[in-house]
Amino acid sequence: MKRILIADDHEVVRSGLRAVVETRSDWIVNGEATNGEQAVTLALETRPDILIVDYSMPLMTGLEVSRRLKALHSRTGVLLLTMYEHEELFIEAILAGVRGFLFKSDAREHLISAIDALLDGRPYFTGVLLEKLVHDYRVNKQNTSAMLLTAREQNVVQLIAEGHTNKSISAMLKLSVKTVETHRASAMRKLGMSSTAELVRYAVRKKLVSL
Repeated sequence: MKRILIADDHEVVRSGLRAVVETRSDWIVNGEATNGEQAVTLALETRPDILIVDYSMPLMTGLEVSRRLKALHSRTGVLLLTMYEHEELFIEAILAGVRGFLFKSDAREHLISAIDALLDGRPYFTGVLLEKLVHDYRVNKQNTSAMLLTAREQNVVQLIAEGHTNKSISAMLKLSVKTVETHRASAMRKLGMSSTAELVRYAVRKKLVSL
């Protein structure tokens, strides 16, 4: 039985999400939170498989909730719900450790698919913003900058975009932290980038990160 924790400050939204989740006999809602701090506490206490959290939560936003759980090495997959269609928010969500990004207007149609993806270890992003990012990728497909990166540099960029730290990347790739930093700096220099957010945006558009 897969456990789902729902965090939203509106009871009608929580009830709607619960109704969708409970259409699956192998899923159970094991708790509800009405603010960000409560969401973190319940996630750590009950260890749900998935946390569905609204971006605009009292006391602590959905992004802050995800950052806190990531810092505490929680294995709960975070699915962020939002009404805002901003590319910057999408990038911040990935960096905060969010594994799924779903517009509230898409929730009824895509919630089951999103949860299934996260339970399977895959990220899930949908909505107008994703369509825009894919469109931008196609428009700029002639850009051959990816060919400038070595296979190892692309691996490092991909893991950075997935929210991993230099230390965790070094463990995953069996490289020293200094070597990871070197690959990261080299990739940023070749691509003419100066921030992690730019690397994440690049990885999304070049499909180094699965969508």
